[in-house]
Amino acid sequence: MDSGNITVTIEYQVATINFYHPASNSLPSYLLNRLAEVFNQVDVNNDVKVIILKSQNNTTFCAGASFDELISINSEIEGIKFFSGFANVINSMRKCSKLIIGRAQGKAVGGGVGLLAATDYCFATEQAAIKLSEFTIGIGPFVIAPAIERKMGIAALSELTINAAQWHNAYWAKEKGLFAQVFDSIDEMDKEIELVSLKLANYNPDSLKQMKRVLWEGTDHWDHLLAERAAISGKLVLSDFTKDALKKFKK
Repeated sequence: MDSGNITVTIEYQVATINFYHPASNSLPSYLLNRLAEVFNQVDVNNDVKVIILKSQNNTTFCAGASFDELISINSEIEGIKFFSGFANVINSMRKCSKLIIGRAQGKAVGGGVGLLAATDYCFATEQAAIKLSEFTIGIGPFVIAPAIERKMGIAALSELTINAAQWHNAYWAKEKGLFAQVFDSIDEMDKEIELVSLKLANYNPDSLKQMKRVLWEGTDHWDHLLAERAAISGKLVLSDFTKDALKKFKK
């Protein structure tokens, strides 16, 4: 689990946050904690006006929670601590004063969908299908649900949650509001991301900050809300159903 990394590059007042894990860019606790820290650090960097969130390689954007770590959870405290990692990342993105552009080059599952929903403007390729598979292992997308509902609406959240084994393609996700544009290739997407991010970096930074506040109005209670949701998941992950499901999945 202690592999993977997060890198940050800054060029032309655009910060690119790139996360990686060999298990399909899944997110164990230490990467979640680091990701939240990185957003906080970039937020106070006066040399940055815009942020791009991406993952490494040209396949999966993010496989969600680390199954190895989920299997290893043996107490409610450990469970709450793990799911609080996703809560902290979403809240750090929500509170960040800079606009965040998402880059989905491939599939996103569970917490990966939550990350994309917490961006302010998101691009994707045709390969960026999404799925909330939490029900299949006995838990639910409780922590990420507020971000997904805010971006896509309660109907889309319900469909994704209930059809837990079904992939929804990138065009469906665009129709529901998760993606702003869908591209045939990664190269086409990256060209547009570069164009948009550089344009934003040349706009009035105070205007961008004020707009960020407007986009996230009504979410001031999320610190408490997401902590409550992490507690729900932290208990459920200890159930016999979830333990058995995780073992079967791992095999």
